[in-house]
Amino acid sequence: MESVNKAAVVILNWNGVHHLRTFLPSVVQHTPESIADVVVIDNCSNDESIAYISEHFPSVIIIRNTRNFGYAGGYNKGLQAISHPRWVLLNSDVMVGPDWLPPLLDFLDTPGAGAAQPVVRSFNDPASFEYAGAAGGFIDKYGYPFCRGRIFHHLEQDHGQYATETEIFWASGACMAINKSAFDAAGGFDEEFFAHMEEIDLCWRMKNLGYSIHVIPRSVVLHLGGGTLSSLHPRKTYLNFRNNLMMLVKNLPLKHLLKVLPFRLLLDGVAGMYFLLQGKPAHCLAVVKAHVSFYAAAGRLRIKRKMFRGKLREHLTGVYRGSLVAEAYLKKIRIFSALNAKKIS
Repeated sequence: MESVNKAAVVILNWNGVHHLRTFLPSVVQHTPESIADVVVIDNCSNDESIAYISEHFPSVIIIRNTRNFGYAGGYNKGLQAISHPRWVLLNSDVMVGPDWLPPLLDFLDTPGAGAAQPVVRSFNDPASFEYAGAAGGFIDKYGYPFCRGRIFHHLEQDHGQYATETEIFWASGACMAINKSAFDAAGGFDEEFFAHMEEIDLCWRMKNLGYSIHVIPRSVVLHLGGGTLSSLHPRKTYLNFRNNLMMLVKNLPLKHLLKVLPFRLLLDGVAGMYFLLQGKPAHCLAVVKAHVSFYAAAGRLRIKRKMFRGKLREHLTGVYRGSLVAEAYLKKIRIFSALNAKKIS
């Protein structure tokens, strides 16, 4: 699939015809054909997804994967067929409006740009930020991700308090505009992650390579969220804990990793006990399984670190030089603006 100047808005789908019926019309309507093609990568669905797209939106390009490769592998496989220089990776449960796309593409045209995200609000509560990205992703010194507008599970309402464009640590996989050259240089998504935190891992690698990542508040989308895996599902707990540890080992400089990892392992143990006390034994077991899988992956993680040897940087924009766990659970801080701004690099 060749394109010289146009972008590609790329939606990954697996058995999501119910989401396509609700959200794809807005994407097609508000994505001018003069600046971007709409592409659906189908992860071997067995529902009516392909028939629905073909009948109602013949202009949408369909790429068929041979099986369900998950989020990371699904995009990696499908994007190989898309040569557009700029991509917008969009979840199938995202509603877009007029003029959502040009601000994101304008940023990608700036020197050193790697990726960007819009402000992500909740589809069910448009006055509030949505969990997956909110107004831009950050990370604390121990690897806990958070956002302008979202700390752990507490979501703020959007009163325009984060309306400034700024550099962030990670862009939301719900709607990530990314330069193909940056994606390729960083090696794409890590398919071992399967799903969850793979976009943070990718953004970390891009930042280690010197690319910048921004949030562009002039662009706003609405995200349903939880369309693939509910936050109540132990599988999501397993993936989040395992992938977070893998991400730290892959991307932290060694001297920082040796300080951070033991403390993180301790905090994970506390989290497991907390799940147990809450009467959620399946989630406690998911944390244990995440650690077993993480230890079993040690050899592969060592190889992945070597691939970026000499490129693991110490000082990156978007890192909170403190403990988000301490801020949220000891100091009871629930909103981004209440954090110590001096600790944000």
